[in-house]
Amino acid sequence: MFNKLRNRFLLLNLVIISLMMLVAFAAIYSITYRDVRNDIDMELHRIADFYNKPGGGREPSKPFGEALQGDMNHHPSVSFMISTDRNWSMVSVSSRFYMDETFYEEAVRAASQQPRRGQVSLDGNDWAFFVQETPGGYRIVYLDVTAQQGILTDLIYTFLAVGLLMLIVIFFISYFFANRSIAPVKEAFEKQKQFIADASHELKTPLAVIQTNTDVLLANEEEPIRNQSKWLHYIRSETERMAKLTGDLLYLTQMDDAKENVIHTPFNLSDTVESVLLTMEAVIFEKQIALDYTIEPGLMTRGSAEQMKQVVMILLDNAIKYTNGSITLKLSRQHHEAVLEVTNTGEGIAPEHLEKIFDRFYRTDKSRTRKYGGYGLGLAIAKSIVQQHKGKIYARSVLGQHATFVVHLPLAP
Repeated sequence: MFNKLRNRFLLLNLVIISLMMLVAFAAIYSITYRDVRNDIDMELHRIADFYNKPGGGREPSKPFGEALQGDMNHHPSVSFMISTDRNWSMVSVSSRFYMDETFYEEAVRAASQQPRRGQVSLDGNDWAFFVQETPGGYRIVYLDVTAQQGILTDLIYTFLAVGLLMLIVIFFISYFFANRSIAPVKEAFEKQKQFIADASHELKTPLAVIQTNTDVLLANEEEPIRNQSKWLHYIRSETERMAKLTGDLLYLTQMDDAKENVIHTPFNLSDTVESVLLTMEAVIFEKQIALDYTIEPGLMTRGSAEQMKQVVMILLDNAIKYTNGSITLKLSRQHHEAVLEVTNTGEGIAPEHLEKIFDRFYRTDKSRTRKYGGYGLGLAIAKSIVQQHKGKIYARSVLGQHATFVVHLPLAP
């Protein structure tokens, strides 16, 4: 699927660029061709004016006169003029060079079969001409344009070579960027597939428990409810787990949809963190965990105080689950940011997991997850909230010693 998408992108890109190059080359060629034709026409008229001067003509059989040679030095172009009668029979030739009579006859014949101006090929060269009508017949002025025609032909070959080379280069560049452009789409698609698979897996277990306990109740339908209350408690527990899971998933979806419509208001981050800490202090004390905290007062930021309480709650809950004895919390000002650090001693997090632990349903050790509970959504929710507040969150760890989660939030001006 992604290969087809990449190939379509490449094909579309090459077609668009080819059309753009074709238009550009056609425009350049048209302008060049027009300029060349204008120069040729001007030169033909200058030559015609020269040959129409008294004494400008000379029969081809006679040697070229000195006066004609002197004037033509101002017109070094290879040219000649032929005078004919009304029947296109050659009367005289004015030329700077001597050619066989059949050459001139062929020139007259070619001119008589075309409009009053045009271009013919004679003796391997290209000649432009135009015809002037005289009282007794016609005057046909010829100009050798082989060089100009060669320029136009070379221009076409140059365009073809440059265009082909550019298409080859653009193909490889487009191929490179197409792969880079598709990579995020492919990654998002894979994450979506993994998300659906993980969500289905997480829902499968409680549904199986509910179904099993329901079958037990139906199999003992004659027993009073009091004797079967434990099955109902199992059903209720699994229902609550499913409700929490679907609630977290819905919350994440709402967070993604609401990122552009969040109303940010100033609030005291120091008071927010302290209020969560006081709420969690009893739980920490009950689990006999050492707690050390430092909160710099008066740190103001913008956003939702309730959402930031949820972030602090998630980080503290995560620290309580995985600590082996102590938790340290620190909130301080660093330049124009408020920085919250939550550290817990314990096994730490392996380097390969540090970037992925904020992904939905990602867990470094599924066996530990079954022991401590949860679905791997807490840190994903925390990341979504922090990003919504234009901040950043990351983790650092020393394996076998401790793990630290760090949140950076811009301070309110």
